[in-house]
Amino acid sequence: MSSVPPLKQPADGADARLDDHAYEALIVVSFGGPEGMDDVIPFLENVTRGRNIPRERLAEVGHHYELFGGVSPINAQNRALIEALEAEFSVRGIDLPIYFGNRNWDPYLADTLGEMRDAGITRALAFFTSAFSSYSGCRQYREDIFRAQEAVGPDAPDVLKLRTFYNHPGFVEANADRVRDALAEVPEERRATTPVVFTAHSIPNSMADQCRYADQLAETARLVAEAVHAPSYTVVYQSRSGSPHVPWLEPDVCDHLRDLHAAGATDVVVAPIGFVSDHIEVLYDLDIEAVDLGREIGLNVVRAGTAGTHPAYVSMICELIEERLGSSAEKRAVGRFGPNPDVCPTNCCLPGSGAPSPWAPAAT
Repeated sequence: MSSVPPLKQPADGADARLDDHAYEALIVVSFGGPEGMDDVIPFLENVTRGRNIPRERLAEVGHHYELFGGVSPINAQNRALIEALEAEFSVRGIDLPIYFGNRNWDPYLADTLGEMRDAGITRALAFFTSAFSSYSGCRQYREDIFRAQEAVGPDAPDVLKLRTFYNHPGFVEANADRVRDALAEVPEERRATTPVVFTAHSIPNSMADQCRYADQLAETARLVAEAVHAPSYTVVYQSRSGSPHVPWLEPDVCDHLRDLHAAGATDVVVAPIGFVSDHIEVLYDLDIEAVDLGREIGLNVVRAGTAGTHPAYVSMICELIEERLGSSAEKRAVGRFGPNPDVCPTNCCLPGSGAPSPWAPAAT
């Protein structure tokens, strides 16, 4: 083992621990979601803690969950992903137990890290279910791991994240296949002219200014569009929240669908590449709101699937692990940018205000 003492804070800058390829487990780190109506409001309170969100607003959002019996598919999809990874680990000879921890719902990160500690795990890799760099998609996960480690105590496992994978060929292939499947649902005579609309969760402009989120989304969309020979494509955003006076990334998916229809489109494929698995925001914002809008205005809206447990996506995760285990020297990436670094640059992906996160070290 490395002589470098464990560093439990979020990893910024150089990290000598990367020279040591000894890891004892993988933890899949995700957002979490309710699994019944009794869970919905407590879950939303967890998500919005410290933001002074009015109770009536939580009830309004909670209605989205009511339409699905209070059950978000995200936990079940993560469990399916873990099963697929375990099978692929067996084939590849990766000898790591897999744990599952969420930011906002059971199984909570602190509980999972405590379970790992009790099993004798001292050093683990983390896979974040987020393909893109942003405060909410990367740094905040690292901050939550730090808080969980503090809750567990000084013998909590050391956790190092795998690199961001928006331009890994496996992620591109998985999404391209999902778009092809969606295009196959468009009448053949109209397929060649059907535009593809790529969606991602909107974030405040002030947060976007501190990261490469929009650039990375644009690159993934370009790579997928080229792979499926899309006649045209656009990146749009969904699921914005907060004050309407605060600017967020645009255009909104429904606004763009209206524009496409006004320009003469009869069909559109909506591909949520900003999400690696389905959850309520995908189901409600796209399968209900966007599809219902399409019916209202006479636009055939076909929603592509997320990467989920696509074999290329599962294989990609294993490749990222093999990089860190030292069994693979190649770091694959496609497109105009190279592979993301294993360690996040100092003070990257800061919160929306642009001020340093309270968990980040001082800039040097």
